[in-house]
Amino acid sequence: MTRTSAAIAAVAAVAVVGAGVAAQVGPRWTAAAPAPTEIRAVLTPPPFVPPAIDRAAPARVLVELETTEEKGTLASGVEYTFWTFGGTVPGPFVRVRAGDTVEIRLTNRKDSHNPHSIDLHAVTGPGGGAAVTQIGPGETGAFEWKALNPGLYVYHCATPHVPVHVANGMYGLILVEPEQGMRRVDREYYVMQGEFYTRGRTGAPGLQAFDPEKARDERPEYVLFNGRMGALLDEGALQAKAGEAVRLFVGNGGPNLVSSFHVIGEIFDRVYPEAAMGGELRRNVQTTLIPAGGAAIVEMTLDVPGRFLLVDHSISRAMDKGALGAIVVTGDPRPDVFRALTPEIARRASGH
Repeated sequence: MTRTSAAIAAVAAVAVVGAGVAAQVGPRWTAAAPAPTEIRAVLTPPPFVPPAIDRAAPARVLVELETTEEKGTLASGVEYTFWTFGGTVPGPFVRVRAGDTVEIRLTNRKDSHNPHSIDLHAVTGPGGGAAVTQIGPGETGAFEWKALNPGLYVYHCATPHVPVHVANGMYGLILVEPEQGMRRVDREYYVMQGEFYTRGRTGAPGLQAFDPEKARDERPEYVLFNGRMGALLDEGALQAKAGEAVRLFVGNGGPNLVSSFHVIGEIFDRVYPEAAMGGELRRNVQTTLIPAGGAAIVEMTLDVPGRFLLVDHSISRAMDKGALGAIVVTGDPRPDVFRALTPEIARRASGH
């Protein structure tokens, strides 16, 4: 047992003894409160989201993550060495409930070349956990925390030099559901924007290296959804049916730019600004700002079929640098909502 594990065990033992003594106060013994249920978190790669939580009581939740360094596709014909949580950019989506006690167990894969860590913006504690998870290749660090504040939060690596770790893909989202849960929708998806600073220009073929000067000057060659140009297009496009309510959990890993998130041809019925819960929602929103290291939750009812583009409406980023995705909606036409009056023009290719 490590010194840290021994200390945690000692604290737990003291807590158990204290609880036993408290239970003896009064004329008769009372049963100790049952221990919270222990569960392993369901983690999903982007663009998927774990099922909604249907527990009525808090639990002890184990979240196991692994950091990796591996080559992958940045764009057609372009490779990059990504630094990741769980082998994907962004990392897995994590879903817990307010009141849960969450154990984070982070392992740095032994073939890594760099130390890594994790800072979860949902955590109340030093460094969001980064202060106690600076781990070298082959090591595992762990800590636990109480989920006090509902909301959608970014997590990222916070090992020096932090901008390098984040720019290489080390970020993801964790949802802390409120105790009463969230209103049910038909579909939920996970979208996260991030920037990549390559030596070569956008689209230059081959294995591209990270360019620290471009990163310092905030001049990315790529601004992407879910870590790859075209990740949410064609076979990767999000899917829905006309009439369905869709919720998007949208994050911005940064490390530098603010996102102007917009879905072309749709209006957000409800927006949780900056992914905060418990406050006033914004309704009928066209575009919502998502700061670097921040998130938003948007909900919309897709009334008509078609292809609806997801963009950062700093529009050159979408059309020239890759911040472009799609939701493909199938179903019967709704001419009472939308119809073309010049069919011969409507048949022309538009890119939409």
